[in-house]
Amino acid sequence: MNTSRDCALVIGGSKGLGLATVEKIAATGYPVAVVHRDPRKDLEAVREHFEALQNNGAHLLHQNTDAIGGEGRDQFLNALEDWLTPGRKVGLVVFSIAKGNLKRMVESDGLTGRDLAITSEAMAFAFYDWARELKGRGMLGEGACLVAFTSEGSQRVLPAYGAVGTAKAALEALVRQMAVEWAPEGIRVNCLQAGVTQTDSLMRIPGVKKLLDRASRRNPSGRLTRPADVANAVYLLSQPEAAWITGNVLCVDGGERLC
Repeated sequence: MNTSRDCALVIGGSKGLGLATVEKIAATGYPVAVVHRDPRKDLEAVREHFEALQNNGAHLLHQNTDAIGGEGRDQFLNALEDWLTPGRKVGLVVFSIAKGNLKRMVESDGLTGRDLAITSEAMAFAFYDWARELKGRGMLGEGACLVAFTSEGSQRVLPAYGAVGTAKAALEALVRQMAVEWAPEGIRVNCLQAGVTQTDSLMRIPGVKKLLDRASRRNPSGRLTRPADVANAVYLLSQPEAAWITGNVLCVDGGERLC
């Protein structure tokens, strides 16, 4: 990011990897815009967390709205344009939406084609829609860095993960295509693949205890991946020194994938 004028946009930034990224980027002094979608029962706690960050000096814009549909996206981007100071653009975009169907294929009321479509719309295609709209509005800064979170489930089978794994594979394909087509404009696009990280999204996966136990045993670094590990990697990618890194799936897992 250009330290004199850029801000960060985190899409899905109220929990897990997204929230850790908000905390990391805000702590470095960059303004951060956060769009999130939380149920009413969680909203007060989310707002209190953001207010605490602001009280500690963070420059935040945050809004609870539909981050998948076009209406919510346009509403937030209009607010973002008003919030940005003249000349400031978006130098970092982080996509951290976790909304997918966790159904098995073998059950009578199991995974359907509609479930696949809804999950891919939320966890893959929405990333492209946000990036395309930002680009079309001229809101992306010079050398903008776009990062989306993927998972090992894009390549291997996890319990009830068929829809999400399909969406993550589509996301990775989109990242490669975007990276090549937008490279002449200096826009770089990458995926970060975290190791098994204990987030709210992970805890919804059936059989998660076995998944956590296996990851703990196999990780050569002796612990699970933490959200802060991933946030640190996002920050590194956002720096000018990472300008030649694009179109990749970069693992942030302490070597877990190797064992």
